[in-house]
Amino acid sequence: MVDLLGERDAYLRMVEDAFPQARIVARGNELDIAGPEDIATTARTVFDELLILIQEGEPLDADRVARVIDLVKSDVPAPSGIFTDSIKVGRGKQVRPKTHGQKVYVDLVRENTMVFGIGPAGTGKTYLAMACAVEALVSGSVRRIILTRPAVEAGERLGFLPGDLTAKVDPYLRPLYDALYEMLGPEETQRLMERGTIEIAPLAYMRGRTLNDAFIVLDEAQNTSPEQMKMFLTRLGFNSKMVITGDVTQVDLGDGKSSGLRAVQRILRNVDGVGFMELTGKDVVRHRIVAAIVEAYRKYEDRRKAELDAKR
Repeated sequence: MVDLLGERDAYLRMVEDAFPQARIVARGNELDIAGPEDIATTARTVFDELLILIQEGEPLDADRVARVIDLVKSDVPAPSGIFTDSIKVGRGKQVRPKTHGQKVYVDLVRENTMVFGIGPAGTGKTYLAMACAVEALVSGSVRRIILTRPAVEAGERLGFLPGDLTAKVDPYLRPLYDALYEMLGPEETQRLMERGTIEIAPLAYMRGRTLNDAFIVLDEAQNTSPEQMKMFLTRLGFNSKMVITGDVTQVDLGDGKSSGLRAVQRILRNVDGVGFMELTGKDVVRHRIVAAIVEAYRKYEDRRKAELDAKR
């Protein structure tokens, strides 16, 4: 009961704030929930789901309680199942989805040969793809991981970079390194890269290759041209899996160039073995302000589109 209600009944107060029409009283090891039947039933479902997490050994915190409340209110079935699902990335480490959309995304990656994860910043589309890749490597499902992204700068031109190929592309691929370091540790990541088990390369070096027994992740795919996207997708070999991630609202190609990620949504939507997951602001797991920023930009773009349509 202490774990369920939180220190000084903090989690109990969160549920009360979420359901102001319900009256919740804790007596010993029992909870008395009164109020309109539908509200009381929903509040009880929240506590049932939180109790399942505790019984599964998952500690509660304010963020997790808030997410369970939101999921129950949204009629998402079995919210606790989202938080008890895990992606094993080795040495006892696990990565878990935090939203319903993220859980669906992970399931799609596991069930399909090729998956497109499309959504705004902070939705975990790249991090979860990387976690699934590490899980596949650790379990022996694949023999190597290949991570790539287009070398396109976000609005700035840095000019020529010094050093060999690795040094030149390193700034573009740094987010992928960061995720690997967090999951595997710097030493293990470096060892696997030296052996060629993990390869990080710019998209331009994919042409002409056939990628067998590999888990391939293409990040920032919104910055590929349609021709680059076709080239990359046709690298898929036997016993391999591809995950392509990107945000179609952040295309940095410039000069009115079309995005390969936008085009592929129309071209491959009905192909068997290809899955599409569109994550939204509800799936943002960074600071709460990030979710608010994503939603504000979405509304702004919708208004602009409506104004342009009205002028035509």
